[in-house]
Amino acid sequence: MGRRYPDRPVLGVGAVVLSGGQVLLVQRGHPPSQGLWSLPGGAVELGENLTQAVAREVREETGLTVEVGPLVGVFERLLKDAQGRLEYHYILLDYLCQAEMRPPQAGDDAAAARWVALGDLDQAGLTPDTIQVIRRAAALHKG
Repeated sequence: MGRRYPDRPVLGVGAVVLSGGQVLLVQRGHPPSQGLWSLPGGAVELGENLTQAVAREVREETGLTVEVGPLVGVFERLLKDAQGRLEYHYILLDYLCQAEMRPPQAGDDAAAARWVALGDLDQAGLTPDTIQVIRRAAALHKG
């Protein structure tokens, strides 16, 4: 099954990686969100459990190893084309993760990767939904 114009939703995972008051972000290198900053993540592969998928995606996109923690939230992303047809449909499970603060190395489908201070989220070029899940994860991390 392809990701564009799918016959069913694609299951994906995301990682809210926190370290030292900062969050790890990647710039998407491919559609549907090419050029946008977001959380590391991607599709779950057949036979892979969710925490394995989270750790793999972070490693592939940033070169960093993470400790996968609790589920932060479940989100649905439906994107339509110019004619109004459903082009992408993702069910995304975002997990709180921790990692050693090291410089990330963009890889796989990430065009760039960086750490951003939690206080700078509003200027980081993120969607409101992404900011909301990061703040929710940061609150869990403190608690």
